[in-house]
Amino acid sequence: MAAYSSRARSRDGAQRIRAFIEEGAADGALAPGARLPTERELARRFGIPRNAVRKTLGQLEAEGSITRHVGRGTYLAGRAGSGESGIPASSVAHTSPGELMEARLRLEPALADLVVINATPADFERLETCLEKAEKSTTLDEFELWDAALHQALAEATHNQFIVQVFALATAVRQQAEWGKLKDRIVTPERRVRYQEEHRAIVRALKERDADSARACILAHLQHARRNLFGF
Repeated sequence: MAAYSSRARSRDGAQRIRAFIEEGAADGALAPGARLPTERELARRFGIPRNAVRKTLGQLEAEGSITRHVGRGTYLAGRAGSGESGIPASSVAHTSPGELMEARLRLEPALADLVVINATPADFERLETCLEKAEKSTTLDEFELWDAALHQALAEATHNQFIVQVFALATAVRQQAEWGKLKDRIVTPERRVRYQEEHRAIVRALKERDADSARACILAHLQHARRNLFGF
């Protein structure tokens, strides 16, 4: 019971940190580029362990809401709040990993054309950041965070807000417990390396404005992920 209460307090504190940052950005209390309190200060203010603060900040960084610089601090990004904020839990609560993968296989390769047409240098910089963060991840949770962020960044690079919101739903599904259990079972260090190589190939083709190659790379990557997850 005590352990459960501790986890519940951490979850509640994490939600309040997220609300503090996102609401501050929305109402102007925090301007783009504003320096945020340190992990120690946030832990003290919201009454949760620093590792829970660190995880929450990692999620916000992956969503593009904040930027973090070693030795310099944490700052509100100009595109704050573009992640999963505002998506009702009921929208994804009963979506299975199989349903999500089926949808992604049909939708995600189609992003290539719009990304090739609309992506800016800033979009490609964001994609490279996601690649680098994933490759430097020391835990599966951290890798999965940046893996999901990369695919969300692909959607954002289309500059089509309807598509962005659809893929924000996909990101929310990937944060459900059932998806996490699947990943824990099947993502080996060797498979992580393969996924990273596939991600690099996708981004390289997009930067070369080669929609056909990018589409093929995205489809091959998702088919590989599906085989690992479900065996077909």
